[in-house]
Amino acid sequence: MKKWMVLVLCLALVVALAGCGGGDKKEAPKTEAPKAKVLRVGHTLTDDSHYGVGLKKFSELVKEKSKGSLDVQVFGNSKLGNERDLIEGVSLGTVEMCLTSTGPLPSFSKKFMVFDLPFIVQDRAKFYPILDGAVGQGMLDSLGSKGIKGLVFFENGFRHMTNSKRPINKPEDMAGLKMRLMENPVHMETFKALGANPSPMPFGELFTAMQQKTMDGQENPLLIIKTSKFYEVQKYLALTGHFYSPAVLMISDKMFKGLTADQQKALMDAAKEARDFERNFIIESEKKLVDELKAAKMEVTTPDKALFQKATESVYKKFEADIGKDLIDQVRGAK
Repeated sequence: MKKWMVLVLCLALVVALAGCGGGDKKEAPKTEAPKAKVLRVGHTLTDDSHYGVGLKKFSELVKEKSKGSLDVQVFGNSKLGNERDLIEGVSLGTVEMCLTSTGPLPSFSKKFMVFDLPFIVQDRAKFYPILDGAVGQGMLDSLGSKGIKGLVFFENGFRHMTNSKRPINKPEDMAGLKMRLMENPVHMETFKALGANPSPMPFGELFTAMQQKTMDGQENPLLIIKTSKFYEVQKYLALTGHFYSPAVLMISDKMFKGLTADQQKALMDAAKEARDFERNFIIESEKKLVDELKAAKMEVTTPDKALFQKATESVYKKFEADIGKDLIDQVRGAK
């Protein structure tokens, strides 16, 4: 009987010890999903502008196509700097990405001057195949020496003039007008040829300058005129369509090369899809913008473009050597 009692006590002790040992057993650590790589993309316009709408779509597409491994965060309203600051930031790698007009890009590659020649593009639908083909790719690739990878061309649309002084119907009406322009030599020369007094100024300072009458006017696509509320400080709108304005979506070349092959493909695919989305957004918006600006009390004129083309012919001759006659002829082929 005593032997049985000892055996039972031993078994109970073994079970108790086993229970205690189980309490010390550590669970295997849970494997956390890798954090998404953040790519900040800056621009100078409002969140509801074509840039803002297009980049929001781009961000959504990148997240989907990269399966969450990339997180594109959009910063508008010049929060990361003006256009030149953004381009220089991407070049240096201090800003991951940006979307800017081609206006400041001739300082980084003279090829981009071709877009700034007055009236060189008059039909966007015929121009898209050139912009998205070998000619456009060659221009994007020309930024590589500056540490920038150009992804695709988004769009601003055709640029038109506004001012607070008088209606514009012919080149002579431009005489002496203080017009804000981007920091671009072709733009400056074009407006000098028209008799205006052009001056470069960061976009973020423009509204106040026009409000305080230190600038008489400016030139921009209709969407920017509307979303930036220029109608509050500008009475006259002239539908000149003098420049066609693409926009370049770019990324730090070093940053791009640091992505995996799958991430690079996701980024490129998303950029192309967002590009088409943004262009269509502009085209659809422009159909109603003139009426909306008229409703905002702007006086709208439709000048004879032929008069303005003739007045600016000298600009082509002045910049032909810098841009290259072959490239000018290729772009002109879109007519």
